[in-house]
Amino acid sequence: MVMDYTHAIRMVDVEKNFGNVRALKDINLEVGRNEIIGLLGDNGAGKSTLIKIMTGVFPPSAGEIYIRDRKITLKDYNVKKAHKWGIETVYQDKSLGEKQVLWRNFFVGRQITNVLGFIDVRKEKEIARRIMMDMIGFRGVGITVDSRVSKLSGGERQGIAIGRAMHFDADLIILDEPTVALSLKEVRKVIAFVHKIRQSGRACVYISHNIGDVYEVADRFIILDRGEIVGSMQKDRLLLKELDEYLLEYAHGKTDGKDV
Repeated sequence: MVMDYTHAIRMVDVEKNFGNVRALKDINLEVGRNEIIGLLGDNGAGKSTLIKIMTGVFPPSAGEIYIRDRKITLKDYNVKKAHKWGIETVYQDKSLGEKQVLWRNFFVGRQITNVLGFIDVRKEKEIARRIMMDMIGFRGVGITVDSRVSKLSGGERQGIAIGRAMHFDADLIILDEPTVALSLKEVRKVIAFVHKIRQSGRACVYISHNIGDVYEVADRFIILDRGEIVGSMQKDRLLLKELDEYLLEYAHGKTDGKDV
């Protein structure tokens, strides 16, 4: 990873319009190196649109984006460029190929080839094994690099996807609802993997409707409502109960947003 930077990503006055509909307005957001941000908001708040702009899926209608403190050229920014800049996204149940074995999943679209141009199966398997054991501490009983994804639990799948992102030197890993439909035991596995992101010196944007999960892992909380950032709060300045109450109050229109 490139370490001579302050922010993994910084967005300045970013807006996104779809025709006459303004999906995002005046977004000013930064994610520091080795910082975990909890991105909160109801359905339709703009979280998905914001993430798609970060990852190059959508171009912003206005504003500036800086990655590793360098201003990027928006007209050339896309998903492939985001990967080169060290930004990876892990989606719930969408990040791995169900019928493929684990080692193949690690290198989809990024195969290691030998001098003849053929996939170096031995090298890919060895790297996949090292990622599973050393990088994310994977200890699934009976699970090897040759196991199919369909044999893994939800939490194990998320761990593999996170490990893959870490291997490809992601400076910023975006987790989009990583614990949806998981049992409590599986949620704990995912939370443990998120802690490994922090321990490795990387940044993370964690999106979830489960406030308890977000509170456990995040350093700071960004709250979106109808396309605008309405709150930015430091974890060390509020309790989980206070965060929960704030979100409930905002949902009922009892507050106009605040920074804590």
